[in-house]
Amino acid sequence: MSPPGTHARSPCGPCPRHAYGRTSSASERAVREVRTTGRPIAQVAKDLGIRKEALRGWFRRAEADAGERDDRLASSELAELKQLREEIAELRREDEILKAARCVVPVVSSRGW
Repeated sequence: MSPPGTHARSPCGPCPRHAYGRTSSASERAVREVRTTGRPIAQVAKDLGIRKEALRGWFRRAEADAGERDDRLASSELAELKQLREEIAELRREDEILKAARCVVPVVSSRGW
């Protein structure tokens, strides 16, 4: 993997388009520039050397995190959703293990039958 700021297929060395989008602080600065200047996302993205689709996604994420969008989940909600899905997957695995164990080990009741 090439170091940040360089492109593996580019002999020219630094690649500002890829270096800019590597950190969250870079995306925060780009979003802040769109908000403070009021310039279109495409224009700000071109000036910063990043893809407009990337900046548009960062901007939408920032709006969702600020509660300005109802059509997207906030980052905290996405993290919670991911955690809950992982817990569900773990519970399903445990359930499958218990089902398999029931087939192998006979259940003995307290009455002895």
